[in-house]
Amino acid sequence: MIVYPVEEDSSVKRDMDLVRDLLLRLEQDPNLDGTKWIHFTPADLEMAERSPKEIGYHLTMLIEEGFVKGKAGFEAIPIVFKLTWQGHELLDSIRDPDIWSKTKKRIEGLASVSLKVVFAIAEAEIKRKLGLA
Repeated sequence: MIVYPVEEDSSVKRDMDLVRDLLLRLEQDPNLDGTKWIHFTPADLEMAERSPKEIGYHLTMLIEEGFVKGKAGFEAIPIVFKLTWQGHELLDSIRDPDIWSKTKKRIEGLASVSLKVVFAIAEAEIKRKLGLA
């Protein structure tokens, strides 16, 4: 048996802008059609300013929450297969820059907020924009 130690590192914090950027970039990649597994680099995702550790951390969270179908492994950045229905739903709620800006403004000043709350706020902003709220 080979045991691999897990390096605990709390230096990576959840970044909602990075979550949105990742979903937008994954959606636009024609290779993510559910027929093959893809291993991206920061350059592939046009995120050279982000570290593989940051990207990997956020992609792993998106996989764990069911927004992206993928597999986390021993690489810094997990391999991905496609966005899930839930991933498309979330992205559709936060895609519009105006809605995203208003959503971020509403959560400004809070120490942290769950992705479900971000999703709910974005949906409320969409309803407000459509005159449904």
